[in-house]
Amino acid sequence: MKRENDAIRKPSNNPEISDTPQSRESTRPRPRGGGPRAHMFMGEKPKDFKGIVQRLIAYIGRYKIALSLVLVMAVGSTVFNIVGPRILSKATTELFNGLVAKVAGTGGIDFGKIGSTLSLLLCLYVISAAFNAIQGWTMAGITQDLCFRLRKEISEKINRMPMKYFEGRTVGEVLSRLTNDVDTLGMTLSQSVTQLMVGLVTLIGVLYMMLSISPLMTLIALVLIPASALPTAVVMKLGQKHFRAHQRYLGDVNGQVEEIYSGHHVVKAFNREGPALEEFRATNLLLYESAWKSQFISGLMHPIMMLVGNLGYVGTAVSGSILAARGAITVGDIQAFIHYVRNFTHPITQMAQVMSMLQSMAAAAERVYEFLDEEEEDQREVKSPITAERVKGAVAFEHVRFGYTDDRIIINDFNCNIEPGQTVAIVGPTGAGKTTVVKLLMRFYDVNSGSIKIDGHDVRDFDRRELRQCFAMVLQDAWLFKGTIMENIRYGRLDATDEEVIAAAKAAHAHHFIETLPGGYNMELNEDATNVSQGQRQLLTIARAILADKPILILDEATSNVDTRTEILIQRAMRTLMKGRTSFVIAHRLSTIRDADVILVMKDGDIVEQGTHEELLARGGFYEDLYNSQFEKLPA
Repeated sequence: MKRENDAIRKPSNNPEISDTPQSRESTRPRPRGGGPRAHMFMGEKPKDFKGIVQRLIAYIGRYKIALSLVLVMAVGSTVFNIVGPRILSKATTELFNGLVAKVAGTGGIDFGKIGSTLSLLLCLYVISAAFNAIQGWTMAGITQDLCFRLRKEISEKINRMPMKYFEGRTVGEVLSRLTNDVDTLGMTLSQSVTQLMVGLVTLIGVLYMMLSISPLMTLIALVLIPASALPTAVVMKLGQKHFRAHQRYLGDVNGQVEEIYSGHHVVKAFNREGPALEEFRATNLLLYESAWKSQFISGLMHPIMMLVGNLGYVGTAVSGSILAARGAITVGDIQAFIHYVRNFTHPITQMAQVMSMLQSMAAAAERVYEFLDEEEEDQREVKSPITAERVKGAVAFEHVRFGYTDDRIIINDFNCNIEPGQTVAIVGPTGAGKTTVVKLLMRFYDVNSGSIKIDGHDVRDFDRRELRQCFAMVLQDAWLFKGTIMENIRYGRLDATDEEVIAAAKAAHAHHFIETLPGGYNMELNEDATNVSQGQRQLLTIARAILADKPILILDEATSNVDTRTEILIQRAMRTLMKGRTSFVIAHRLSTIRDADVILVMKDGDIVEQGTHEELLARGGFYEDLYNSQFEKLPA
């Protein structure tokens, strides 16, 4: 069963992350949202609001036909709604004139004419509602498809990102781009586009209808409009800086919750519930402050525009009464004009709210595009000099120099030649650069200078995907996904049959315990695979590597989480597996690598000794100190 985008599902257990300076630093507890940087951030604005909007417009360019339909439907629905009050005014005038005539004894109310007028009005409103439903349905489809595309692009982007990006960021921060920011962008876009269209058409249409009734009354109503422009602009400016802060702190809260939840057993073991709660309370307070400020400021739009609207009603009532008394307009015209005044201020309010929504949308879109614009690994498709099936396994490190940052060089001058089929053990103290060598070999990072060659070909000449087809990995941190045991083992080779999966499990000495589990190979592992033991998880990853059957093996403390008896069984299986394959074994327990063809002893990023176990012990150097230290008794 093929599992796509696993980097999204459990990036915190990414096998590429190890004891680099960045990764060690990223795992330390640190304040999220506290400190000077957070308070500075509260004053930040979208870096390029106009540019983000233009980019979104270009991004939705593929929906031109659908957006045209939305525009037509929105215009049609709005026009029918605008014409409605004018038609209703005729019925009102007819009713008023008929009532006056009846009181005067000169006539009566023509209910037939009123009925036909109201029937026409009902038809117009039904058609308007139908148009509105069509445009709503179409716009919902556009925005959801847009969100689908963005999530897909972010998902694909994650798989193209270099390891250094994830080693310096929390899981929640990355996932927030995929969930909260995309949802905010989609919901805001869905509402703002239609509201903007409807608001513009309503504003133009209502202004025309008001002028057709009475230019004087229209002038009086328009005088009040500039009074609302200044407070609206001030409110928008005040709210702009808080929407981006809200999105940022929301990502921080998500990241903290994810970390505490995934490591809750460690938090409890060290009685850190209190500090964790305090840290969350501080972050949550920042989110609360940014959220209520942005919502409160945004909510000021409505009462401001309501005040302007009420002032407009007063001016309309006074001026309309005077004009009606002079016979310049009818009573129905006053009723229609009051309705239009209300509709005239509503689109202004609506468009002001849209501008506030656009601030939120711009903040979310900016974060999404910032991620999509991040530096990627070199994705150029090149023809690899040799296919994975033809790789024999000769590896050469020639004057390799590397640092995760330019000012912190980890490996200075690494040289080593490894013959096909050799088992190479890499040992040394923590931080010596053992795992870094493996990362360079698989091109998770590229060397600063020098070269790494496989069968005489520089790894930089390979396509990254084809290069990694040459390797099978078993790491100390066993990575499994939610699915059956059969699916997790088959992840090593997706086209493997059930019989091949079972054979790999037997070779890894995992078959017996799998058979004892409820469901056997069809047992469903949970998200963190905590329904099996740590040692059993390790056996499953070893079975996966056996099934992969690659020419080069990487074993990073592969047996560190199993008991002594199981370790012996696994070593036997590994010896069988390693025959004819180049194997890199990173180990701290030196007793596990005594049979290696060559042992590379690393210290401070360089090889200080190399040879077999016996040769290195006889030399009496750094390796002998490391080896003997594991048997020394602690001082009393």
